[in-house]
Amino acid sequence: MAQARTTTTSATRRADAREARIGSSAHVRGRIRGEGSLLVEGHVEGDLAIQGDLTIAEGASVKSEAVEAHAVNIAGTLEGDVVASGPVRVAAGAQVSGNLRGSAVAIDDGARYAGRLDCDFELPPELGGGSRASRGEARPRPPERR
Repeated sequence: MAQARTTTTSATRRADAREARIGSSAHVRGRIRGEGSLLVEGHVEGDLAIQGDLTIAEGASVKSEAVEAHAVNIAGTLEGDVVASGPVRVAAGAQVSGNLRGSAVAIDDGARYAGRLDCDFELPPELGGGSRASRGEARPRPPERR
């Protein structure tokens, strides 16, 4: 019987080397730092600081004082504050307790969230979108008439 043959290119090996996975049966306690992306399917207790993307899979849990990553996708449980240079997404069924900061924050219907949000956003035109005020710039006040 013939078997399918897979070829691994050096580019594929480099991409794989920059991604790490904590499996569903793993329990990790301590500080995690890295240059690549991380997929958590198990349980982590400790600070995370990675330069790539962080994914917390359904059924996984992370308990941390601080989570730092480029983008963060949460489908499991997270206790702690998140600081992302890119977007943060909380999927339906996820449970998050902590503050979220990112270039954008999306919380899907069915997600449970308790904390503060900190992100940049554009207001719709009916709420003054596109003006300097919606970008956090102060508008000069017109003089008062008496």
